[in-house]
Amino acid sequence: MKFFGSPPTNGSLANKVVHPANLCFKLPDNVSLEEGAMCEPLSVGVHACRRAQIGPETNVLIMGAGPIGLITLLASRAFGAPRVVIVDVDDRRLSIAKNLGADEIIHVSTNIQDVDEEVIKIQNAMGSGIDVSFDCVGYNKTMTTALNATQSGGKVCLIGLALTEMTVPLTPSAAREVDVIGIFRYRNTWPLCIEFLKTGKIDVKPLITHRFRFSQEEVEQAFRD
Repeated sequence: MKFFGSPPTNGSLANKVVHPANLCFKLPDNVSLEEGAMCEPLSVGVHACRRAQIGPETNVLIMGAGPIGLITLLASRAFGAPRVVIVDVDDRRLSIAKNLGADEIIHVSTNIQDVDEEVIKIQNAMGSGIDVSFDCVGYNKTMTTALNATQSGGKVCLIGLALTEMTVPLTPSAAREVDVIGIFRYRNTWPLCIEFLKTGKIDVKPLITHRFRFSQEEVEQAFRD
């Protein structure tokens, strides 16, 4: 696998980069360069939704309302998910998730002892079975919550890779035939991402919060901020 910014491949913070023509995609006239840049994180959500087979009959739980969690929320909606509940420890992020269209937001703790109580709260908020859970964090607690909250025969998709190893209740989940799916980055997502942006099915503009000029000084400032 070759990926910009993953050694030995340099990143793409440059005025020009050499890239294979078959991997270049022209933006439509109604899609700005800013929106086009958002195809990169959006691809993670799109790839996850494809892997988990999200559709009009799939109720979705999202663990984590950070950038990838929010992108996965937008992608789930575009794939037809009728109901999406999102969970986080940060009220500000949850507020953003609500503004982006989450049906319910749940504030949780960082204490793994609270999992059982929080699972009940999450399931009540969904109002019906949770078909797919996306863990956009990747900690013991978030994965345990996702596995326990997902209904029998459902799926848990691990997106966030915070830890190399985790301790989770895998055997009880297997007994309920809950599938665990992993994703790593994405593949073949750009045309669909561009189509979502072109048609307005996904609006990424609310996720663009800061703008910096392309100079050494402002790029460094962007990383600091």
